[in-house]
Amino acid sequence: MITWRKSLVLGMVALALTGCHRPTEQGQQYNDGKLKQDLIEVNSPNTQGKPINGSDYLEQINQISQTSSRLFNGNKETYHAVENWLRSGADTRQLRQFNLSAFQMEGVDNYGNVQFTGYYTPVLEARLTQQGEFKYPLYKMPANSRSKLPSRAAIYKGALNKSLIAAYSNSIMDNFMMEVQGSGYVDFGDGKPLTFFGYSGKNGHPYRSIGKVLIDNGEVAREDMSMLAIREWADKHNADEVRELLEANPSFVFFKPEPFAPVRGASAIPLIAKASVASDRSIIPAGTVLLAEIPLLDNTGKFTGQYQMRLMVALDVGGAIKGHHFDIYHGIGKDAGHQAGFYNHYGRVWVLKKSQINKLNPVL
Repeated sequence: MITWRKSLVLGMVALALTGCHRPTEQGQQYNDGKLKQDLIEVNSPNTQGKPINGSDYLEQINQISQTSSRLFNGNKETYHAVENWLRSGADTRQLRQFNLSAFQMEGVDNYGNVQFTGYYTPVLEARLTQQGEFKYPLYKMPANSRSKLPSRAAIYKGALNKSLIAAYSNSIMDNFMMEVQGSGYVDFGDGKPLTFFGYSGKNGHPYRSIGKVLIDNGEVAREDMSMLAIREWADKHNADEVRELLEANPSFVFFKPEPFAPVRGASAIPLIAKASVASDRSIIPAGTVLLAEIPLLDNTGKFTGQYQMRLMVALDVGGAIKGHHFDIYHGIGKDAGHQAGFYNHYGRVWVLKKSQINKLNPVL
């Protein structure tokens, strides 16, 4: 766990404003000027509004307390302080009155712009045996996985034993998207409860973004890149072209089928939609509370020019989630996937921590 105070400037840090630039279509803004240091403690966040998801955040904390005493106890002082602040109106100007300190992230550009993407839990149609359109295997993790496993291209060519096939779906792209999400539910079409396919491991090959491949090849503009953009590209190309694109990423994810179960992140905590995120744990450890100003999108995924405040907890990780980048969990199914697919935008984030009261001078 990172000790925040060892690397932070204590007290109020004055941030020189360079003028309010109009936000871009992806939400970049420069209200706070250039930040000279990451995770700088601020007297109060330079923002307006209150968190809109208080009940969901409290339910996420409840899931942590019920599931992981270690994680809860390691952060309980912060959790209790945030709850008291939230129940008392959640005025960001009053954080210090509840012994809470806010540390602003400098973002990807040192102007506070933190990247937000979205992920969700897909529901795939599949069958236990290969039949008709159901011909794309979902694999379980090989028992002897100490040695390097085959690449994605080799797996697609049948390099793994067929006994490892857990199901056959009707879409190789759906399989890949479930790998990206890390887990999913499978509907076998037999009227029984959905089967949860949880993350079981990887093949050990490096992850390569197929989105970046499409950008580098001039297929999709960088500013338009999203999960939906990838799906739209796939819908316009034949099966061989789609497979060739997917094989550009040699990394491959294996799954573990289990009875219907709640969606859990890397921390093994059930996830609450839009109250949990995947983070880079070298920067934001598991259990960290975030106050996030997130771009508000319309029904077509366009930035409205407005933002929402949310309280969220870092409970998951992702292969592509590095640095000042958070992946917001959006929930289960197509609607959640549609919303998650829109996000490749920027907002601001403050880490909330219980203040360390100076014993010699309690008012500090």
